[in-house]
Amino acid sequence: MQFLEGSLVELITQTATNLPPDVRAAMAAAGVAERPGTQASQALNIIFSNIDMAANDEGPICQDTGMPTFYVHTPVGVNQIRIAEAIRSAVAEATRRGKLRPNSVDSITGANSGNNLGEGTPVIHFEQWEQPEIEVKLILKGGGCENKNIQYSLPANLDRLGRADRNLEGVRKCLLHAVWQAQGQGCAPGALGVCIGSDRAHGYDLAKQQLFRTLDDVNPNAALAELEARVMREANELGVGAMGFGGNVSLIGCKITAANRLPASFFVSVAYECWAFRRLGVKLDAQTGAITSWIYRDPSRPLERMTRGEGFPLSGREVVLTAPLTEEQVRSLRVGDVVLIRGEMYTGRDAVHAHLMKNPPPVDLNGAVLYHCGPVMLKEDGKWRVKAAGPTTSIREEPYQADVIRRYGVRAVIGKGGMGAKTSAALKEFGAVYLNGIGGAAQYYARTVEEVLGVNLMEFGIPEAMWHLRVNNFPAIVTMDAQGNSLHADVEQASAEELGKLQPA
Repeated sequence: MQFLEGSLVELITQTATNLPPDVRAAMAAAGVAERPGTQASQALNIIFSNIDMAANDEGPICQDTGMPTFYVHTPVGVNQIRIAEAIRSAVAEATRRGKLRPNSVDSITGANSGNNLGEGTPVIHFEQWEQPEIEVKLILKGGGCENKNIQYSLPANLDRLGRADRNLEGVRKCLLHAVWQAQGQGCAPGALGVCIGSDRAHGYDLAKQQLFRTLDDVNPNAALAELEARVMREANELGVGAMGFGGNVSLIGCKITAANRLPASFFVSVAYECWAFRRLGVKLDAQTGAITSWIYRDPSRPLERMTRGEGFPLSGREVVLTAPLTEEQVRSLRVGDVVLIRGEMYTGRDAVHAHLMKNPPPVDLNGAVLYHCGPVMLKEDGKWRVKAAGPTTSIREEPYQADVIRRYGVRAVIGKGGMGAKTSAALKEFGAVYLNGIGGAAQYYARTVEEVLGVNLMEFGIPEAMWHLRVNNFPAIVTMDAQGNSLHADVEQASAEELGKLQPA
């Protein structure tokens, strides 16, 4: 099977960099449905530009390339051990090339393997079939949307929706709640893979497998097809919108299966997927490992551009911020302002924030811009270069962020999905601001980085290190200001009210 590893590297590369046609079509429809000039429309414009950039340059669509998860069908007699070895080698090679971010972290020591290999990584599921070819499907599901997965045990009482019973009406309530609770933290507009029944563990696996259905298919089970259509319609009435900014499209897909269960259990397992819906597949010659055909895409068909007009047209009303920032500058900003950041910023996510609770920062953060980002980085000709650099979900830093602002004088925090009451109070007291970047727009933001000026805390691994960057015209939206206002809290409250209206008459 001399071509097997190369075929798998190509599958990983295309999955990480090139959205499948059904997802592109669903996102294009979302763009048409959104009102021009809104914050959600601005977010979609950046997303569309990012999709085009990623495909053109074969760069990761999102910097979080997730947990590589493979589903493999093999003819009887094919050596699955050999295929598993080739998958692991291909994952390591794709990581070396910068198509995957090194995401495999030892859960005991916290050490990053650096090559996406480790205990349980990548995830590989094998099944035999009576077909002559090998089929390999791959899904790359990032941590932000993975964290918004949710499982319900019915009967249950749900916020704004009341009691959810052990029937399809109860399932409907769970799925609307799942979309609402994700808000912008799951990089809306998203998609749901759902399993009704089974046990806790297998239900989640079956839910994730539903994400391999195309977004435009119709469920062969009439009752589930009706439920999918209804959830799609009602979820898009909630007003969560792109990136949780409010808007007309919160969901681009809902795919449901049902499995038998124990009499004592009724689980509804939900795999929440972000707009960067990365899944592809290939058929391979069982003798050589060469690709015979693609699943979900036709390489001979030219890609239609997603970008509309200029992508992110400037209005002239944007506020230019050049670090270090002053308290006066920050306190003048209001929720809804669009800012363009120029000059220097530092990345810092989970490991950095935990480190700063016990140790002084390795750099001067007074007046600094701190970016919640775990970039994809490659060293080329002795210099580090940013290959992908979108924002990560900020709420994970809620236990630390207020202390970091208070102790070290940080003036601006960039991330996605917003933060909580403790951070909001610190922004108001100490004069700082939260700026929402567009989740998943890793290529768009990578192009704003003019130079990598240095790196600290490299012992935490590439995604968790503290990178020192110089940027130019890095766009973001003020969603939490120094007056105590929060777009995220407003949208969550407004969408909760809409959620409550969706109970059956």
